[in-house]
Amino acid sequence: MVRDVMTKAVKTVRIDSTIREVVQKMNKFDIGSIVVVDDRRPVGIITERDILRRIVEQYIDPSIVKVNEIMSQPLMTVDPDASIEESARLMAKKQIKKLPVVENGRLVGIITSMDIMRAAPKLVSILEELLRTRAS
Repeated sequence: MVRDVMTKAVKTVRIDSTIREVVQKMNKFDIGSIVVVDDRRPVGIITERDILRRIVEQYIDPSIVKVNEIMSQPLMTVDPDASIEESARLMAKKQIKKLPVVENGRLVGIITSMDIMRAAPKLVSILEELLRTRAS
């Protein structure tokens, strides 16, 4: 089950945070993504790739852009009682590598493609499909 392999300590930022604040937090905790919350409810996610494509490549000042302007949404989530296989299939279908885990509207964890590969090596073929579609 997802709850058995997810990371429970998920770093978040408020929806009104700036991208500069996001980058500082990501660097401080050495993480590649961060979940965006609005009134403690997860509403989006920002990854390093989002920042590179939407801020750095465009030469935009990260101190003036708010999270809600570039976050990926709608947020794809999974229930903590979902199977690992179900999570892997959702990641492959949506071409994403990280899934916030939500229970009763609250963020309780995050599961990544690496978590799945460590927990269920036989599901690697599903994740390989994700990598193939990303490469093309």
